[in-house]
Amino acid sequence: MRPLDDDWFLQARLKLRHLQLFLALDEQRNLHRAAAQLGISQPAASKLLGDVEAQLGIRLFDRHPRGLDPNWYGEVMVRHAQTMLSELHNAGEELNALCQGNAGKVAIGTVMAPAVTLLASAIERVHRSHPRLKVSVEVDVSKQLVPRLLEGELDFAITRIPAGFSSEPFVFEEIGEEEICFVCREGHPLTGADPLMLEAMAVYPWALQPQGALMRQRVDALFLYHAVEPPAQVVDTTDILVALALIDRSDTITAMTRQVADLLCAPTRFRILPFHQRLSVQPFGLVSLRRRRLSPGAATLMTMLRELIGHQRQQGLL
Repeated sequence: MRPLDDDWFLQARLKLRHLQLFLALDEQRNLHRAAAQLGISQPAASKLLGDVEAQLGIRLFDRHPRGLDPNWYGEVMVRHAQTMLSELHNAGEELNALCQGNAGKVAIGTVMAPAVTLLASAIERVHRSHPRLKVSVEVDVSKQLVPRLLEGELDFAITRIPAGFSSEPFVFEEIGEEEICFVCREGHPLTGADPLMLEAMAVYPWALQPQGALMRQRVDALFLYHAVEPPAQVVDTTDILVALALIDRSDTITAMTRQVADLLCAPTRFRILPFHQRLSVQPFGLVSLRRRRLSPGAATLMTMLRELIGHQRQQGLL
């Protein structure tokens, strides 16, 4: 197969109907059902697929007696068709918002700590000048946020680029590290421990992010480094409120970022344990896609975040 030209999609006469067909075939794995989903005849669907395959000179879907499946070439087309259709859907929503006198919409993904401090401040300031800007914020771990950014569900994210993802599609603007602290209830037996030993902490139940999450990896590495047997009783949860409920009602210990602990942990109810070693996880940052232009609303919010980051750096807070 010869390399495709830069304008291959024009030469192949690629249409929106082709993109819709790729997604329908990926979902249905059957030409008749895919055609019915699109409201066209099976011969018409077959011609659409055959025409684009002929123009490209490659098969996108492997045929078999029970239907058809996307091959590697087809998987590429399905993935990008999904992104392109999602972008067009977002364009329609933005146009509708502007026609209705709104300032558009922004979808942001973030790991926990920036969501409750940096991002909240940026949103509040942007809303002073753009009160109708619709902002949605998704809080999750990095390995869940980055795929959604790639699929066009998020405009940008405050996160990390997890292991296993190529850095090539992304623009990464480092913000800083997240300091980890250990939190328990007020009156926990360990609050009076001096010095506080890791062996003593391991005896109690813990609430931690699931295996594979960055903070969990850091905590697991701490026990491994000090050759201490890790806690036998661990509740896996990504929800900070579940962790707080557990430590509030028992001798459970949890790990969270210092920013989140300072915001959510009332001093008369919770206690940050005075662990002797400073712990942090790798830096997070503003992550956007190199080849995707931000909407005006997203660009405005991104600019405000950069201003706040610069201000906090000057004050030594980052």
